[in-house]
Amino acid sequence: MESTMIRTILNVEKNNLTILVPDNFLGKQVEIIAFIIDESKPEGVILKKAKAFSAIQLDTKGFKFNRDEANER
Repeated sequence: MESTMIRTILNVEKNNLTILVPDNFLGKQVEIIAFIIDESKPEGVILKKAKAFSAIQLDTKGFKFNRDEANER
């Protein structure tokens, strides 16, 4: 299964857009998503590192998860 994605950013000047797609898109379902890009965000968004929860520290060395035991009622 060949997977192709097209991404383009447009400045919209009219209410009507025409999109040219590659030949391998013909006869296939495609998904079109349109949203306004927040102009205040920089091009490369930098994510903040998640804080680690250090209130509880457990030693899990040698622990083996038992799915059946976890799902017992």
